[in-house]
Amino acid sequence: MNPYVGTALMLLVFFTLLFILAQYLENNAIVDSFWGPSFLLIALFTLITAENPGLRQNLLTAVVALWSLRLFYYITLRNWNKPEDYRYVNMRKRWGTKLPRLKAYANVFLLQGVLSYLVGLPLIRGNSSDVSSLSLLNYVGIALFAIGFFFEAVGDAQLKNFKKDPGNKGKLMTTGLWSLTRHPNYFGESAMWFGFYLISYSGLKDLPFVFSPVLMTLLLLFVSGVPLLEKKYKDREDFKAYARRTSKFFPLPPKKVS
Repeated sequence: MNPYVGTALMLLVFFTLLFILAQYLENNAIVDSFWGPSFLLIALFTLITAENPGLRQNLLTAVVALWSLRLFYYITLRNWNKPEDYRYVNMRKRWGTKLPRLKAYANVFLLQGVLSYLVGLPLIRGNSSDVSSLSLLNYVGIALFAIGFFFEAVGDAQLKNFKKDPGNKGKLMTTGLWSLTRHPNYFGESAMWFGFYLISYSGLKDLPFVFSPVLMTLLLLFVSGVPLLEKKYKDREDFKAYARRTSKFFPLPPKKVS
């Protein structure tokens, strides 16, 4: 089977089953936990169905597995035994009582499936390629992945430990990696996807697939990541002061504010 068609069908089944589970649990937010694993499924499916997978294909699948499983664990543990996330509660309110389940299937689960497919195209391409040796760009991709993984994993851990302290209740996290960028985890996510793309890269024919990390970065910067958190805190004076001295996305030394 064509790997692009096979991956699309696999994702359709995966997100449909996830939708059914979410309706049983009455919690559409579980889709967040399975965002990372959807890419692991893409990588594993294309690796298993590839004709002659080699070092590069196995490496690509391994780094995707490392990222996706850590993200799954972190998000699932964070949301365990908590009410449905406010974003999905607000969606339910906007949808009203007319066909809410159908709207959830289309606007949450199918949409996530489409985005997963589009963003995951370099993984399909990389694991389906007959080039298995590593080039200089592939090594650059490994380095970018390592940087991104560090920022996402360490940023998440720092925030988690900060929130554990009762004395920090209601306060902003502004130290550690959070002093270099207001969103170290989202910067890390972007860097990792550029890393995945470069690891999958085997020649000029792969240039169009750069839209994958670009799309992910645009989503983080303008749709589902940064804007939601910035909007949540924009009226707080401590956040305004923090924003004046701290880079929004790319890590930079804090500005000196008089």
